[in-house]
Amino acid sequence: MKTIKREKSDLKLAMVLLFPSIFLVLLLVAYPMISNIQISFFDQPINQRLSATFVGIGNYISILSDGAFFQSLGITLLYMIFAVAGSTALGLGVAIFFNRPFKFRKLSRSLIILSYVTPSISLVFAWKYMFNNGYGVVNYLVVDVFNLADKAPLWFDNPVSSFILVVIFAIWRYFPYAFISFLAILQTIDTSIYEAAEIDGASAWEKFKIVTLPAIMPVLITVITLRSIWLFYMFTDVFLLTNKVDILGIYLYKTAFAFNDLGKAASISVILFIILSLVIIATRKRVKY
Repeated sequence: MKTIKREKSDLKLAMVLLFPSIFLVLLLVAYPMISNIQISFFDQPINQRLSATFVGIGNYISILSDGAFFQSLGITLLYMIFAVAGSTALGLGVAIFFNRPFKFRKLSRSLIILSYVTPSISLVFAWKYMFNNGYGVVNYLVVDVFNLADKAPLWFDNPVSSFILVVIFAIWRYFPYAFISFLAILQTIDTSIYEAAEIDGASAWEKFKIVTLPAIMPVLITVITLRSIWLFYMFTDVFLLTNKVDILGIYLYKTAFAFNDLGKAASISVILFIILSLVIIATRKRVKY
């Protein structure tokens, strides 16, 4: 009886302690999601004084029949794949390089994560300054130093070069996250395993494939999954850098605030949530830790 009473009292205490967190989750996550799903079935004006018109699945049909949506989805997927692959590979490579003792190692690690902890607005304007066609250092090197072009290219005014630059920016901006994650797990691997593999005549690639890769696989999958989610919903970096790359975040923003169609914007976010959820579920089921 005492054990049962103690378990009930512990449960009550746990519920009391968890209530603030549960309340905040319901308030900040559950309520906006339910409200967004509700808005997606209405022709919702921005002016709250005007009444909304129920259109059912009309917004979803309109979005799924819009070629611009699928074009934006394709650009977003390419952006996500290249940026995730590049930042993950770069982070892993740098982590392997730094997973050994050398002079000024701590200082070097601190410098590497600067791009990740610095506010995006500062980094974006630094990049726009470097690629400025009038006084940017990149165009100075391209035109005046190496004579690779007759005149300064307008990097962020061309869709192709803009896409390449936003991908490079994302790789450089977010690879420290992968670097920190991989470095932490690499430091837990027993060095004697590498020594045994080296005695057996294993090459550097064989040691990576046999020893390193299985050890970092859980972290690798987590990094790829989380970074894919974040970049799939990316808006700020691309919006500040250029207006020539219409990823889904920008397409949604234009639908909501340029065309004043909150209902369609809400339906876009619901569709994106469904797509991303299905992809994550399928990925997690196929991966064996």
